[in-house]
Amino acid sequence: MTDSNPYNSPHTGLEAATGVEPLDTSGDGTGGLIPYKNPAALAAYYLAILGLFPVIGIFASIPAFVLGIMGLRRRAQNPAVKGSVHAWIGIVLGGIATLLNLSCVGMIVFGVVSDATR
Repeated sequence: MTDSNPYNSPHTGLEAATGVEPLDTSGDGTGGLIPYKNPAALAAYYLAILGLFPVIGIFASIPAFVLGIMGLRRRAQNPAVKGSVHAWIGIVLGGIATLLNLSCVGMIVFGVVSDATR
């Protein structure tokens, strides 16, 4: 049997009528563990981990928080894009790391100021 019928389409009627391609929901080689289609969530995750380093982590933890929110918004707009767990880790860990790094910087400043007044 040959597909010589020009009206035979692999798309549903709505997709064929509108010309909109369906979302790719197929898996990838990583089994869906790495959200490569959601780079904001992935970057938030890695920056949040980097943000755990004292003092210098402040430069990574604040962007991790912001990128985590961006990753969640992208996930909400397109459910086929994975990465909500990475985004949440970026938000929570980025927020905690920001608070810890700000307290470390505060203690360093307090120590320098109190030592200078002696």
